[in-house]
Amino acid sequence: MLEEIVGSTWHRFITQKAGKTYPEAIVYLADIRHTAGIFFRALGGEGGLTVESATDSEVHARRSLLQRIAGIGDKTQYAWRDEETLRLPESIALFPVKQHNLDLYLWLTALSVIEVGNGDWINRNQARTRKTLEAWPGLERRYQALLKAHLQQRPDLVSLPAREAKQEMAICAALRNPNKKISLEYAKKPPQPVPLWLHPSPPPEEINNHQPPQDPDNPEAADSKKEQKKQQKRKKGNRTEMPEGKDGLMSFRLESLWSWAEYTKVDRTSTEDDDDDAMQTAEDMDNITVAQDSETTAGKIKLDLDLPSSQYDDIVLGEGIAIDEWDYKKQRLQKDHCRIIPMESKDAEAVSLPQRLQSQARKIRRQFEILQPQRHWVSRQSEGTELDLESYINFLADRKHGRVNNDAPVYRNLHNQSRDLSCLLLADLSLSTDAHINNHSRVIDVIRDSLYLFAEALSVTGDRFALHGFSSRNRNHIRFYKIKTFDERYSDDVRGHIEAVRPGYYTRMGTAIRYASQLLEKEASSQKLLLILTDGKPNDLDKYEGRYGIEDTRQAILEAEQKGLQPFCITVDEKAEDYLPYLFGKNSYILVRNAQELPTKLTQLYMRLTR
Repeated sequence: MLEEIVGSTWHRFITQKAGKTYPEAIVYLADIRHTAGIFFRALGGEGGLTVESATDSEVHARRSLLQRIAGIGDKTQYAWRDEETLRLPESIALFPVKQHNLDLYLWLTALSVIEVGNGDWINRNQARTRKTLEAWPGLERRYQALLKAHLQQRPDLVSLPAREAKQEMAICAALRNPNKKISLEYAKKPPQPVPLWLHPSPPPEEINNHQPPQDPDNPEAADSKKEQKKQQKRKKGNRTEMPEGKDGLMSFRLESLWSWAEYTKVDRTSTEDDDDDAMQTAEDMDNITVAQDSETTAGKIKLDLDLPSSQYDDIVLGEGIAIDEWDYKKQRLQKDHCRIIPMESKDAEAVSLPQRLQSQARKIRRQFEILQPQRHWVSRQSEGTELDLESYINFLADRKHGRVNNDAPVYRNLHNQSRDLSCLLLADLSLSTDAHINNHSRVIDVIRDSLYLFAEALSVTGDRFALHGFSSRNRNHIRFYKIKTFDERYSDDVRGHIEAVRPGYYTRMGTAIRYASQLLEKEASSQKLLLILTDGKPNDLDKYEGRYGIEDTRQAILEAEQKGLQPFCITVDEKAEDYLPYLFGKNSYILVRNAQELPTKLTQLYMRLTR
């Protein structure tokens, strides 16, 4: 116990003495992520990029004696961007003024918008700095304040060897004058990092994007996207051959007992251990070595991801419907790239409304009765079923004064005030909806209750509505469930289909939205509302992940709007604000933070959208 106290006290002391950061002024990416995303898109950055934390990069520059004793100063986090992600430091505490640390996040975000050509890392960053200040002169004051504060932190030239001092002078000159062409001479140690610039040599794309294992059901499908823990910090990775079954465990001497194994996925002749936590191991590693394995983990662990045999599967209603898909890299629609499989639940049996929902359903029906079509009198008509007494008296008065108009409208008629509206509710039935929200309910249970109450409410108004659900296995198998069609009467049979919904597979949202738009487009109503009920981002077993899925879904929504439809998203995903504004626009989605409130929120939202 005493040794631990002395050790921790010494660690805090030496780290504080050797450190060059200001913890009291720290700014975390988690607090600035949303603002950085908006700022990036406002400056013209690609809307589909997400903002994530950067990986640790090794620093080989000269360290002070205290830094070497404390074991710090050998890593830093640069900002950079790749095809799908804007990477920013996990936290910034470089300056004693918190506003400067915040401004550095915004400056790095602005630099990331600028595209530059080839050249060494100094000239590239000089070009970015120059173009950024030319494009947005309002950043000049912030940049100069950051530059002044950073130059004061650069190493003292007197303390450096001659060659390293020349390098440092060149770096400072490049920072002060972005127009001056600079080249570095060789020195034993490289210069200190420049936090005002982007990464000198950005890492390649994520290691899991390199060569995904094949899907046994579809040779064209890519890596398995099973639900799993997500690492908190991006890691440096390299590749090697997959170890043989006999070579998986690392042999070691006793003095190296506290070392991690070289491979996190140890090949024990395919024997899995429930106590293994590879993600926790990966979090503690700085450098991860991976190997390509012909085996798919999802095939060994997530057995429910495999399609059931036809005798146990739901009822297929057709041979399949070809649907286009948007490829953002090629900026074009891929004709008939996906296939919708219309389906109907095999286990659906006619049921009445569950007892637990009857009280809430009665309350909602009373609220929605005000939206029912009402009959009302229309006055001053040339023809009608009754005389309009006020108009008739005015007519008699005019005739007495000699101002007679034989075409005076003196009748009134009874008209029906109808609502010319159709609504299609599309529910996400992916495997993620199987997650529990408390000890008693899952997300799918809340979605089921939402469908019940939504149908109960709309059956009172007389509005035309349809209910459908979707999930996907790959681009050739998007399951589109018929719960209620527009021409079908809401009955116990429909309630049976609602009761039978169950989670499974993935979320190829863009394809489902395109097909739902085709169904809704056929309606003759003047207002057509497309409601999407989901709990997460678009994803699927093949490449439909990350930016690809986001861009395809956004394109599907734009196509729906061009058809005159009104898409609106209701989600329970806590991270929805990172991507839904880009997909639907800031006023066309709602985040329900408490999933249990979803049934009530859904009906209230419908009333607001259609009143």
